[in-house]
Amino acid sequence: MSRLPVTGVGAVASIGRDPGEIFAALCAGRDGRHPLRGFNRDWYNADCLYEVDDRPAPQTDTVGRATALLLDAVGQAARDAGLGDDLSDVPILVGTGLRELRSLELWWRDGRPFGAERMHFGTALRERFGALDTHTISNACSASLYALALAVNLLELQEADTVIVAGVDVITESMFGLSDRLQFDPPDRLRPFDRDRKGTVMGEGAGAIVLRREAPADRGAVHGWVRGVAVNCDAFHATAPDPHGIAAAVRQAHDQAGVKAEDIGLVMLHGTGTQLNDAAEATALSDVYGPHIGSPLMTGMKSMTGHTSGASGVLGLLVALRAMGQGVVPPITGLDNPAAEVAGFRIVRDTPVEEQVDLAQIDAFGFGGINAVAVVEAGR
Repeated sequence: MSRLPVTGVGAVASIGRDPGEIFAALCAGRDGRHPLRGFNRDWYNADCLYEVDDRPAPQTDTVGRATALLLDAVGQAARDAGLGDDLSDVPILVGTGLRELRSLELWWRDGRPFGAERMHFGTALRERFGALDTHTISNACSASLYALALAVNLLELQEADTVIVAGVDVITESMFGLSDRLQFDPPDRLRPFDRDRKGTVMGEGAGAIVLRREAPADRGAVHGWVRGVAVNCDAFHATAPDPHGIAAAVRQAHDQAGVKAEDIGLVMLHGTGTQLNDAAEATALSDVYGPHIGSPLMTGMKSMTGHTSGASGVLGLLVALRAMGQGVVPPITGLDNPAAEVAGFRIVRDTPVEEQVDLAQIDAFGFGGINAVAVVEAGR
């Protein structure tokens, strides 16, 4: 596979409005948990989510929030890459779990004006940036890394010189209500890989990168390099993950990048805080890394951002690039009692670790065994 440069970045999450703010909050251990902002608290057992604070008033909601976050992240990345606001010649690939389903809920229940064409992000991307070539990939929690894999294909096949890869999701009331009914003792926070974890807590966010086929003349404009992206679908179970499918995706990503497990210095864990997902990811990593399992630093961002669904992969990639660029790896918070399956793992806990890392792996796994893993290299 080619070594493809990342020349622009943008992001929005509950803990910050751009990649710098998000990374600073992660390093400081600040999370975005807050009592429900958009839903009636009297209807649910759970009382906290990791929502982006952009609503006009408490317990109110507006249509088009996912689209607004996406446009923000894409605009940031385009400006950072020097592309400006005219993206008519740039394909934009968007990974998402639920698109604008929240807006559809508000239309159906409350009669809020919302046209069906707004379910497709391409409408707003065309209006805002003149984008003519847009695609939405709805592959659950691995969607944005699936979008990255497709972008790599476009560049390697010389179908494009520049591609924008993005991911976005906001919390829908139907999804939140479903999870709330399944969690009789709802978690008050997301605690990946902790023995006492109770389950995941949803979050919101958007991320975007500009990926090019060739590096610009100004090498200082390169945030990092995409070395390999692997995707598979093991179809093991509707929701339960399969360690074998995850391990296969990790190995394929390493092969595409031309690296071995012992070359990886940082793993951005998927780490959803659920019993089955955390255990399956840990089992797969133990299988792939073997005697080198204690070598790479391991961290994740969901303990502070919540599970951002389709945006989580690209957000993890952005954090990995910044961690390598600054020589600082942010921690997982709330990991007080590590589960047995991560014994021997070099997980960063509570406080950041200063260490130079050259290669990072980003994990993203979704319902139905939809697995995606990326390998990125430092920009220096």
